[in-house]
Amino acid sequence: MKHLTLTELRTKLGNRSRSAIYADLAAGRLPQPIKLGGRIYWAEEDIDAHLRSLRDKAA
Repeated sequence: MKHLTLTELRTKLGNRSRSAIYADLAAGRLPQPIKLGGRIYWAEEDIDAHLRSLRDKAA
């Protein structure tokens, strides 16, 4: 399982700003990250599944 850093997540989401990502997290629009040491990471498969569900809802 690959984990994404905030920078990688920003790129995957079309270069969204850091503040926009944190706003999405607070509003429940993105899966919550996991904290390892002093850094946060997102499971890439969770992000991919979330994006697929958004795409399916829009279709």
